[in-house]
Amino acid sequence: MLPGIILFTFSDKFDTYAGMKTQKFQTGRVALVAFSHFIHDVYTSFLAPLLPLIIEKLSLTLSQAGLLSTVMQIPALLNPFIGLFADNKGLARWLVILAPTFTAIFMSLILSTSSYYMLLLLLFFAGISVALYHVPSPVLVAKYSGLRKGRGMSIFMTGGESARTVGPMFAVAAVSFLGADHFYIVMGFAALTSVLLYFTLEKEEQKTSIKKKGSLKESFHEIKHVLIPLSGILSARAFMHASMGVFLTVFVERETGSLWYGGAALTLYEAFGVAGVLSAGTFSDWLGRQRVLFWVLMVAPVAILIFVFSTGTLKIIMLAITGFTVLSTTPVMLAIIQENAPQNPSAANGLFMMISFAARSIAVVLAGIIGDMAGLENMFIVSALIGFCAIPFLLKLGTKI
Repeated sequence: MLPGIILFTFSDKFDTYAGMKTQKFQTGRVALVAFSHFIHDVYTSFLAPLLPLIIEKLSLTLSQAGLLSTVMQIPALLNPFIGLFADNKGLARWLVILAPTFTAIFMSLILSTSSYYMLLLLLFFAGISVALYHVPSPVLVAKYSGLRKGRGMSIFMTGGESARTVGPMFAVAAVSFLGADHFYIVMGFAALTSVLLYFTLEKEEQKTSIKKKGSLKESFHEIKHVLIPLSGILSARAFMHASMGVFLTVFVERETGSLWYGGAALTLYEAFGVAGVLSAGTFSDWLGRQRVLFWVLMVAPVAILIFVFSTGTLKIIMLAITGFTVLSTTPVMLAIIQENAPQNPSAANGLFMMISFAARSIAVVLAGIIGDMAGLENMFIVSALIGFCAIPFLLKLGTKI
C-alpha cells in the first residue's frame, strides 16, 4: 500500500506544478467519497457473518439461505436505468448522499425480522440501495479527480475492498456487544456519513450536474467502442475472480485440512487485492490504461497456474500476486468508462456494472460446475486459461486516451 501512497503524494505535486486549476485533483472530496464507499460496503457485508444467526432464528434450509444473497444482487440489473435517471435529473450527488443511510437501515434490520419473506424484502430493497450508490459514485469521483481519474478510482475502490475485511468483524462485534435485538443501532454511523457528504459535496455537484437528457441507446453508442472490448475482458476475468474469490478457502482447506489456513489464504488474497486496487489506477494515469491492463491480465493467469502447482513459500507468493493483479483491473476499467462517457457518465457506468454483475454471476455457477465435474484443481486451471482470453479483447480496446 505504501508505494501507492507515495505515488499519490507525487501526483499532487505534479498537478500543482502544472497549473491544472480546472483539472486539479480534489483530494478531500475523493477521499470522502471513498470513505462513504467504505461505510456503505461495511453494511452490505453483514449478511455472510450474520447468516448462522439468521438460519437458526428462522429455521432456514441452506437453499433458502443461499437465495438471500441472490435476491440482494437482482437489483443490479437496474443499473443502466438508475444511471440514466441520475444523468437526466442531475441527482448523482443526492444518490451518493442518501444511499449509505438507506442501505444501513435495511441491513441493520435483518436480525429484527421474524419472517423469511420480510427478510427477502429487506435484502431486495438493500440491493436497490446498493445499486443507487454504486452507479453514480464513480461519476463523482471522476469529476473530482480531474485528469487523474485512474488515481481517483483507485482510492475509491480501496474503500470498498477494505470494507470486505472490516465489515464481517464489525458485524460480529456489534452483535456481541449490542445483542441481536438492538443490532439496528449500528445504522447511526451511516446517517452521520450522509450528513457529512451533504455539506461537503453540495457546491461541487451544482457545478457539474448534467443538463442534457439522454437515453440508454445514446449512452451505449457513446461508449460501445470501449464497452464491447471491456465486456470480453470482464467475462474472461470473471472466471479468475470467481475461482479465487469464492472457492479459494475450500481449495486450501481440502489441501491442508485446516479451515484456518483457508481463511488466512483468503485474507492474504484480499489484502494484496487492496494494494493492487490502490496502485493500478495511478499507474494507469502515468503508463496508460491499456498497458497496465495488459500486464495485470497477463500476469494474473500465470500466477494462478503457478499457485496451483507450487508449494510452500512460492505458493504464498503466487497467491499474493494473484490477489494484486486479478482485483486491480476494476479502477482502470472504471476510469476508461468515465473518460469515454462525457454526456451520460452514470448511465455508462450502469451499463458497465450490469455487464460486470452478469459475467461474475454466470462465471461463479460455471466454475462450480467445473469444480464438481473435474475437481477444484482443474477448475483453477481452466479459469486461468480462460483468463488469457482477455488479451485479444484488450488489443481491440479503442479508447480516446
